[in-house]
Amino acid sequence: MNKRSNGKMKYRMLSILGLVIFFGVWEAAVRLGWVSHRSLNAPSEVVETFIYKLTNANPDGSTLPQHFFQSLKLALTSFIIATIIGVPLGWIMGYYKVADFLLNPLFEIIRPIPPIAWIPIVILTMGIGMSAKVFIIFVAAFVPNVINSYLGIRLTDATLINVAKTFGASDWKIFTTVCIPSSMNMVFTGIRLSLNASWTTLVAAEMLASIRGLGYMIQMGRTIIRPDIIIVGMFTIGLTGAMLNGILGLFEKKVAPWRYRDNG
Repeated sequence: MNKRSNGKMKYRMLSILGLVIFFGVWEAAVRLGWVSHRSLNAPSEVVETFIYKLTNANPDGSTLPQHFFQSLKLALTSFIIATIIGVPLGWIMGYYKVADFLLNPLFEIIRPIPPIAWIPIVILTMGIGMSAKVFIIFVAAFVPNVINSYLGIRLTDATLINVAKTFGASDWKIFTTVCIPSSMNMVFTGIRLSLNASWTTLVAAEMLASIRGLGYMIQMGRTIIRPDIIIVGMFTIGLTGAMLNGILGLFEKKVAPWRYRDNG
């Protein structure tokens, strides 16, 4: 047990060392003039801007918490809707052949279209309000949920299905008690990818005439040539995504604990 703890501590220290080296090289590159101060700020300056933006609206019109909560609301709303619709749809398409043949061709046509490509048609049909932004992020988050839920059902061990049939289980019983639990590994992978897609599409969605949000903050930083504002927005998105991913991991351990059994 002690050896295992030492091993975990060693890898944590390596992770910390990697961050220290990265930020140290970045700081030195700016301070020593290897990179133009006009195009990139040092980490220490980014921290100062972060602290300043916690309580000050200048120069982009809102404080960092105001930007953050606007983006959090937008990303989570889209992610939750995409998960609620996408996961069951993937399950149904994966198990029922009629649904697969009916819906899969349309899904395969829509799937390769980048979320950003939807922006012009969304503006024409939905305007530039909250619903339009939610839809853009929903499209990005929807696809991973469907694909992974679908594959999770299709990859269910045929032996388990045959055993259930031998004991007289109905199709619905097999679907709910064998296939869905078996698919949870893939489902949670899809949910993680969906959460990541929600945040990576945020900046594009907030280009739709936003006046607040982390994506808007990044766009404003580019407009007024403030790399520190851009980086604060980027890191806030990154840290929030990592935090939400950690929360999702805790939920996953409760719902599908067998995924972590080998890790203790």
